[in-house]
Amino acid sequence: MGRHVAAALVGLLALPAVYYLTEAGARALRAGYTGFGPSPAGFGYLSAVAALGGLLTGWQRLSPLAAVVCGLPLVALGALFATRLDLALQVAAGLPRWGAPPGEPPGTLAGVTGLYTVVGALLTTSAVLRGRERSILAG
Repeated sequence: MGRHVAAALVGLLALPAVYYLTEAGARALRAGYTGFGPSPAGFGYLSAVAALGGLLTGWQRLSPLAAVVCGLPLVALGALFATRLDLALQVAAGLPRWGAPPGEPPGTLAGVTGLYTVVGALLTTSAVLRGRERSILAG
């Protein structure tokens, strides 16, 4: 029980990092695209998201609940951006503005492009597959 509570806390703590790093990566990629040049910063930010996702899904002592707790809100937010953009922008506008340009709520670019849906779905799916894989290997 304690392992699952700790995993849920780790997932909740990782959620803002994944949210803002994904948005920073999307903004850096947009800056590289509009400047007709490479974007090593975008690669770095998205690599950090991948490393966090790898820790959440691959750490043996951590329950798969960490990936689910971090992934499900991202999937829900991605679905909100896909279906109700006005409501998603209101939700994003209520978040702290860490590095977001003026006039653009934090998370807008990553939400509109579907990055939150992809990252969240990968985290959630990895947790489901990880639990199934353990039962096969244990038997």
